[in-house]
Amino acid sequence: MNPMGKLQGINHAIVEAFINTGKLHRALLERPLKKNGIFRAQHQILMCISCNQDMSQKELAKQYHVSAASIAVSLKKLEKGGYISRLVDRDDNRYNKIRLTEKGKEEVERSISFFEKTEDGMFSGFSEKEKQIFYQYIQRLSENLEQMLQKTE
Repeated sequence: MNPMGKLQGINHAIVEAFINTGKLHRALLERPLKKNGIFRAQHQILMCISCNQDMSQKELAKQYHVSAASIAVSLKKLEKGGYISRLVDRDDNRYNKIRLTEKGKEEVERSISFFEKTEDGMFSGFSEKEKQIFYQYIQRLSENLEQMLQKTE
């Protein structure tokens, strides 16, 4: 007998596999970051800044739906590590522009390369058609979850 009782069947097996895949993906991506002493949240900020040079601390906080104080802690660590610099805006000295340093740019480039290799490895043995179908299924799952979430509000 299944120890999960009613939680059995193909739907539950798919959900478990989906969740496990996410955990494995996260664990794989976090390994190289730990070597550099960068945590996932700080890394996400670096990636965001690389696409949006001169963002402010306030804009970053809004982007990640967290307080400016939370972002400040991560920015301080990134600045201390030499990954970012802050420049005071000439028009408003209360506003700091956040930019990647050369070290920050190198980290972003390494990350992009690693992400691409990871994605290529994840889909090894999949045909283009299989990837397209899989994407459609994932999109449908996401839409179903979004609708369920909206109904609970």
